[in-house]
Amino acid sequence: MTNTGKYQVTEPSLRELTLTRSFDAPRRMVFDAFTKPEMVKRWLYGPAEWRLAVCEIDLRAGGKLRYVWRNKEKGDMGLSGVFREVVAPERLVNTELFDQDWTGGETVLTTVFEESNGRTTVSITVRYSSQAARDGALKTGMIGGWSQSHDRLDQLLAADVRASQ
Repeated sequence: MTNTGKYQVTEPSLRELTLTRSFDAPRRMVFDAFTKPEMVKRWLYGPAEWRLAVCEIDLRAGGKLRYVWRNKEKGDMGLSGVFREVVAPERLVNTELFDQDWTGGETVLTTVFEESNGRTTVSITVRYSSQAARDGALKTGMIGGWSQSHDRLDQLLAADVRASQ
């Protein structure tokens, strides 16, 4: 297990990576931040120059998702996926495949939302097509990008919690 700032990163199997982080907000609010396009667009990007330009979410089993990040110099980076399971506000299971398949095939993400005393812990397990695909993804700096995104989400949730009090 690695503790990177606010994250715990574990490798539960040779093909998997789990990122765990807690947010000071109720589970329903955190779940909505992960599933409502108008909220997702406000936080789901790593470096500021990679803004989320397209965010489409059909939140149901069999529903599709589409994200496209846009960089003025490097162009677009998109991914598509399908929801396999939606249990609001507890769990999401979906596939993801990047347009320029740099992760070695389709991944399956299982995202679990657990609340305790008004705080929500989110655990995202990514299952890659192979150990080499997982190890390659880790070398890209993805943990840093996810951390930047979730720092932004933390600020967004804090503002929403204050506004609801």
